[in-house]
Amino acid sequence: MEKVEATATVADFDPDSGSIPATKVEITVSCRNLLDRDTFSKSDPSETEVIKNTLNPDFVRKYILDYFFEEKQNLRFDVYDIDSKSPDLGKHDFLGQVYCTLGEIVGSPASRLEKPLGWVSILLLPLGIPGKTCGTIILSAEELGNCRVFCKDALKGTWLSFNVVILVKMSPGFVADDAGTVIKFSQRSVLMCILLELIVFNYQELVNLLEPAFFSFSQVSLLSFSVESEHTFLDYIKGGTQIHFTVAIDFTASNGNPSQSTSLHYMNPYQMNAYAMALKAVGEIIQDYDSDKMFPALGFGAKLPPDGRVSHEFPLNGNVENPYCNGMEGILEAYHQSLKLVQLYGPTNFAPVVNHVARYAAAVEDGSQYFILLIITDGVISDMAQTKEAIVNAAKLPMSIIIVGVGQAEFDAMVELDGDDVRISSRGKLAERDIVQFVPFRDYMDRTGNHVLSMARLAKDVLAEIPDQLISYMKSRAIKPNPVPPPYSTCNNPETTPL
Repeated sequence: MEKVEATATVADFDPDSGSIPATKVEITVSCRNLLDRDTFSKSDPSETEVIKNTLNPDFVRKYILDYFFEEKQNLRFDVYDIDSKSPDLGKHDFLGQVYCTLGEIVGSPASRLEKPLGWVSILLLPLGIPGKTCGTIILSAEELGNCRVFCKDALKGTWLSFNVVILVKMSPGFVADDAGTVIKFSQRSVLMCILLELIVFNYQELVNLLEPAFFSFSQVSLLSFSVESEHTFLDYIKGGTQIHFTVAIDFTASNGNPSQSTSLHYMNPYQMNAYAMALKAVGEIIQDYDSDKMFPALGFGAKLPPDGRVSHEFPLNGNVENPYCNGMEGILEAYHQSLKLVQLYGPTNFAPVVNHVARYAAAVEDGSQYFILLIITDGVISDMAQTKEAIVNAAKLPMSIIIVGVGQAEFDAMVELDGDDVRISSRGKLAERDIVQFVPFRDYMDRTGNHVLSMARLAKDVLAEIPDQLISYMKSRAIKPNPVPPPYSTCNNPETTPL
């Protein structure tokens, strides 16, 4: 009996990521309206299981993958109609293929991505049937969470967190769940490590286990026990939080004449300049979390036609009312066109573009949207005081700022904006959160000239803090993730056949 097999490939694996703690997600694969390649019966979809006589398989096998927000994790799914027991896929009917990223699946509404199966050509030989609808693949992502246990030392007023692995099968009444468990202590938490190893099934059992130890030390008493939720980055994304991306590009004269090869803005027909690489590296990852893929693109430090007015907040597409560009390619096209129209000038002011994004962020503080501003610059900032004030004000809003320095300038003054060691302040007021990440691109350039590797390294570093920054904003405003919306599908209802 014929059957369909879905195969998945994870591309661009970075072995360095193996040592970094990762969020694990489970990918579920389904297909709808597969192309019928059988003469007398419908294709029988299967992978490790067999589902007979249906063109709408829901595969039982799931793929568990490490998820990194800061990496572009490419996936490929091939669907075959299996005609025999031969392990050679070339002997079976190819039904279609889909490319996507893990971020694209996670960032889709309810973390559920639907894409049409396409056909491909290998060595000029077509696979699939051109011009025919091959069906749809449905990819769903579910976070596999650990239980995060929090213990509070009431004397010091600090919280210490530990990750405790929770078994898949849990008895009813288990006090810990995948949302997190809180245990509060009144005095010294000397037995904390012992407590974290306990598995109890109700509150009284917990008390019975702890009291003898507490009384023997006569130092600690259990006051209360409660369960509180600890929400993750993916909880908010799956609940519908959209991440909006804005780029601001430095058009000051220190970049050099764009028509000369020594300029940082020089358009080499054979490779991207540093501005384009930084934009593409960051933007191609963030775009997976924005449903409409329309992004504002700004420039600063240039004289604009027709009167030569200096602007530190101009749209790259020339449309003040609608500065949005369609995808990364749209931004790059607008950037290239701007270089032909404006005159590079100065100074290097950041505050106007920070305040530009902050105005949009201030309009939606309910957790439904989060804003990321990417500033790419070649020089030392000229309006440090104004920029620090803008950042302190923006730290109260749902936004983060990434600053990438290109070229060989000294960027020491920029480190002050980063806030990793000393929280940024303005006029005696500390920023509520650390929302700025600054890096010089030259630190990530591959010595062999591999620009793809350079871009991946840059993105991995500058985006790694974004999930925690988003969570810190949500926590500061006591915003919980929205319930996951019900799945919507334009596909026909699946056929069901008992196994």
